[in-house]
Amino acid sequence: MTSDKLRGDSAGDPSHGPRAIAFIGPYQSGKTSLLESILCHTGAAHRKAANGSRIFGDTSAEAKAREMGTELNVATTEFMGDKYFLMDCPGSVEYLQEMIYVAPGIDLAVLVIEADLNKIGAVAPYLKMLENLNVPRMIFVNKIDKAAGVEGSVSALKDALQAISSTPLVLRHLPIREGEHVTGYIDLAQERAYVYNRNEPSKVIELTDEDGRVEDARFALMETLADFDDHLMEELLEDIVPPKDEIFADLAKDTAEGLVVPIFMGSAMNDNGVFRLLKALRHEAPGYKAAAARAGLDATGGFIAQVLKTYHTAHGGKRSLVRVLRGEIADGADINGERISGITYMHGDEGEKRSKAVAGDLVALARLEKVATGDVLCVGAAGEMMPEPAHLSPVYELAIEVENRNDEVKLATSLARVHDEDPSISFEQKDDTHELLLRGQGEMHLKVAIDRLKSKYGLEVKSRKPRVPYRETIRKSKTQHSRYKKQSGGHGQFGDVVIDVAPLPAGSGFTFEQKIRGGSIPRQYIPSVETGVKAYLRKGPLGFPVVDVGVTLTDGKYHAVDSSDMAFQTAGRLAMSEALPDCRPVLLEPIMHVKFMVPSEYTAKVNSLISTRRGQILGFDGRPGWAGWDQVEAQMPQSEMHDMIIELRSMTAGAGTYEYVYDHLSELTGRLADQVLEARAED
Repeated sequence: MTSDKLRGDSAGDPSHGPRAIAFIGPYQSGKTSLLESILCHTGAAHRKAANGSRIFGDTSAEAKAREMGTELNVATTEFMGDKYFLMDCPGSVEYLQEMIYVAPGIDLAVLVIEADLNKIGAVAPYLKMLENLNVPRMIFVNKIDKAAGVEGSVSALKDALQAISSTPLVLRHLPIREGEHVTGYIDLAQERAYVYNRNEPSKVIELTDEDGRVEDARFALMETLADFDDHLMEELLEDIVPPKDEIFADLAKDTAEGLVVPIFMGSAMNDNGVFRLLKALRHEAPGYKAAAARAGLDATGGFIAQVLKTYHTAHGGKRSLVRVLRGEIADGADINGERISGITYMHGDEGEKRSKAVAGDLVALARLEKVATGDVLCVGAAGEMMPEPAHLSPVYELAIEVENRNDEVKLATSLARVHDEDPSISFEQKDDTHELLLRGQGEMHLKVAIDRLKSKYGLEVKSRKPRVPYRETIRKSKTQHSRYKKQSGGHGQFGDVVIDVAPLPAGSGFTFEQKIRGGSIPRQYIPSVETGVKAYLRKGPLGFPVVDVGVTLTDGKYHAVDSSDMAFQTAGRLAMSEALPDCRPVLLEPIMHVKFMVPSEYTAKVNSLISTRRGQILGFDGRPGWAGWDQVEAQMPQSEMHDMIIELRSMTAGAGTYEYVYDHLSELTGRLADQVLEARAED
């Protein structure tokens, strides 16, 4: 069965299994409020309190402290006889990875944005990511009741969004204004006009179109749909008014296939436009077969599901949130080599136990200890593979340590669980700086993870700016003769070496050669000299590891009784300690190759940011696949990058980001070098 057939079967068919809908968008756009309003409409929650207090959402201590979502939340509800699994994704761009992992298991995403042209930049990462992930999507322009003037123009907003999107956007609603304020909307597909009633259903009013605004907007909608429907194109060319059923059918088909992105509007806090969005979800959102087709799965076969999120709970243990894309599974069955010990429909902190999960269900499976977010679940051999979810590169890191050293083993276990819940958080023990680094998508992202270590696992963790892994090298050669001699009764210690120390080209590392003649040093002691030399290079005269140095052992002496491996190791280390301070040691700092991705209007600011942080601009070009965005490449000192993502997001309305890799070492001199050496001396 082809993917087109799968999509066609599911699009606009309310009886075609449950739907999984994700609510996505920037921080404070009103995603949770919209979801709450939907839950009230469908009877899955009581009417919201008059003061706007939350009835659903992230209830963790970290979320409450910051008044924002910090992890994916799921609600289950029904509308007009159909089941819906609704997912509330965190709004901060630092949690964009949550959306990426959810994408393979959703049928459609509702991108919630504000009616504010000044915040378009913050929308771009979400819109483009959904486009790149090939997820069908709708846009809901929230807080329309607060929009005013040009800044609140839905048409201008659509044009600004279209500059970002490669997929055509179509207005489903046109605002009705009284003066500066929006008081209702015209549904262009229905050809009906509505006025808002606060916390009540909108009221149908007479549709007027004295200036032809509605006719023009509706024709623009049909023109876009006609690009994908030859019959509709013929009707428009022949001035035939197509029936509404045909328009709705095209909207359902084109939305499900990701060919167009409809734009709705309303006010979630006032329940305005929410019922109309629900109707659109019922008739135009594809079913689970579309998600299966996007994953390349055949329509028939055994059980297949994908893990979208992992939770570790205090009392219920590990839970894996999965979307069943094909087949069914019963509680107690074996999947991926483990036995299921519970199947649950999730609804916030509550759950409804189920005896089995069928195709289309979004359920939590209990105690699958070997399963991770992004994994594909099956019974027996899978026989089919699904695309690997994308992974965002870390852009911020902190050095962490426990307050109580007795908790170090517990810290490793707890960090593994934090990573299990959020794979965009990683950790690594650095041998060169002797630090444990926690990496993620931003300062708040890591602070929340550290708070979670305390609230969930009882660990007090300290954090600080990581050390920069400076190195040192030499600029001058020297020949050094050193002798280690110790006599304290009985066998003594004796080692005598002559070495040539010389600088090597950048990136050469370390080399050791020997040119011993006449057996002045027995062959078995030559490796001991190299060991001693290497031991000193771990911390040179400036206090940092030494690189790009060549050492040649040319001569020496030994004693038949007192010479030993240890004596020649000590002699080699002593020779280096006496030679290197006279070889003009210099400090080296790591330089990173950084690729900035920003909206074009911020490119000049990014260039200034690079310059003020001692960076060197290598060039810039348009960001591939992102209209209106630039990609700036530069070389930046690692010491300047710790908080750079914070400044970059601040100057780009949260839209800018970057990727980086280590490039080379560069000499650091002057006042900055003095500051580094002073700080090293104080450690």
